Amino acid sequence: QVQLVESGGGLVQAGGSLRLSCAASGSIFSINAMGWYRQAPGKQRELVATITNRGMPNYADSVQGRLTIFRDNAKNRVYLQMNSLKPEETAVYYCNADKVSTPRSIMDYWGKGTLVTVSS
Repeated sequence: QVQLVESGGGLVQAGGSLRLSCAASGSIFSINAMGWYRQAPGKQRELVATITNRGMPNYADSVQGRLTIFRDNAKNRVYLQMNSLKPEETAVYYCNADKVSTPRSIMDYWGKGTLVTVSS
């Protein structure tokens, strides 16, 4: 059984920084892409950033230059460094692992999310 566990969320003032972490555990052979998505109250879940297993990042236009995604393949971890945060970025942030290969399957997985609150 594969689990994704996020950490690092919390309350921060506008303009501040947070670093989110996500750890994938289980009998994992490999993970294709990993990423972060967020869902604000009353809105749909949206892409924040993804990163391939070769380290190539992709960002939503709204976060370019302020958020940085990076990963540690050996530890099956992905991180999101968030700087210059804005109140409208208050949301639950979810970790995603794409095409996780285990002895039994190749599937996508989601974490349960971590809440980020940006106060004005």
